[in-house]
Amino acid sequence: MSEEQRAEKFLELFNKGKEFTEELLRENQRLRYRLAALETESVAPEEVQRLREQISQLTEENRRIQQRFREVEEENKDFANRYIEIEEQNNNLANLYVASYQLHSTLDFREVIQIVQEIIINLVGAEAFAILLLDEKTNELKAIAYEGEDVMPGVDAISTRLGEGVLGTVAKTGESYYVNQDVEGGAITIDKPLAAVPLKIKEHVIGLIVIYKLLQQKDSFSAVDYELFSLLAAHAATAIFSSKLYSQSERKLNTIQSFLDLLTTTS
Repeated sequence: MSEEQRAEKFLELFNKGKEFTEELLRENQRLRYRLAALETESVAPEEVQRLREQISQLTEENRRIQQRFREVEEENKDFANRYIEIEEQNNNLANLYVASYQLHSTLDFREVIQIVQEIIINLVGAEAFAILLLDEKTNELKAIAYEGEDVMPGVDAISTRLGEGVLGTVAKTGESYYVNQDVEGGAITIDKPLAAVPLKIKEHVIGLIVIYKLLQQKDSFSAVDYELFSLLAAHAATAIFSSKLYSQSERKLNTIQSFLDLLTTTS
């Protein structure tokens, strides 16, 4: 039986229970009126006692049905909540799949960076963030893309060395960093973001995704955000690294081709 069919059966049972309860209440009221009328008339005590017993039975039956009705109502609420959770999980899985597919849909470095930015904005819900890449020759982390410089001044010019501060430590250890504002409090600064996620290929860190501010309609990170961070840590890192290598090799090939063309022309 599908989740939708189960929901319909719960609703049907709910409505039937409600109708039956209302019917019992009407019958109970009718018998009480009848008993009150008989008590003012000359009626055998046995008849009055029989009606009293019948009313008592109906009252007990009504109590039992109302109890079951409340139980079904609670089950229905629990089912509705679980249905919403399943819907959210399905949407999250679909978003994760789309994000993963998009990351590997191109080898153009600029397009890959743009896709990562769109994922951070649309799926994570970040308003201010930066994408940093590590220069292995100088061991410096520099921002290559950013968003929200109006709410986080300096996000466009982040530069730090490997191992220095929060960002440098995340890049060196490969361990993600998150701030729980409800517990830790404090102001968010360039070196103390909401989150810093390393972009890793296996254990090799090539850069960071740094989140400084979430969109107004989003209070905190959700469970799916951490799944997205894990995806970005691996898939985005691979996509960025591959596209960067491709761009470099393409430039080299173009340079070689230009040199060959020049030799051919002069000869």
